[in-house]
Amino acid sequence: MPVYIALLRAVNVGGTGSLPMAELKAICESLGFTDVKTYIQSGNVLFRSDDAEKVVEEKLDEALGKKMGKRPGVMVRSRKELDSIIAHAPFPEAKPNFLLVYFLPETAPKDALDKMMAPDGEEAKLAGREIYVHYPIGSGRSKLKLPALKAGTSRNLNTVRKLAGLAAELEDR
Repeated sequence: MPVYIALLRAVNVGGTGSLPMAELKAICESLGFTDVKTYIQSGNVLFRSDDAEKVVEEKLDEALGKKMGKRPGVMVRSRKELDSIIAHAPFPEAKPNFLLVYFLPETAPKDALDKMMAPDGEEAKLAGREIYVHYPIGSGRSKLKLPALKAGTSRNLNTVRKLAGLAAELEDR
């Protein structure tokens, strides 16, 4: 049974979209997902399901929408995809916590970076359903404007590495 990593958008960020991870786990289990494990309080959950990725994404987003009053947006990836994201991370000089991976619901258009305004020296690279962004001064102080990021959710490279490691542990069970 495949292991999936679901990344929730706008959950437990700045007091909005509050969802305790115990509730997220319970929702996943109610959908028939097994070996459910959450990671940190920012909407990361790993589990097994026989369903296809898009089916898993839709089921979880719909269930969360019922719980939270609106769908938060769920991006699902496999361990293999996370491993590839890590292996192909650009900006090798970037501190891992200053390199964010934006997970998008679908492949970004080729012109997604055309409207980028990066006053603090931010750099971005398209990679299929992800956009990597290096924030030299950190994302919290950045004035970056990049409309293509709005539909997605981000995790720093350290978190992506941790999620890939947890997925590997789950696969090895």
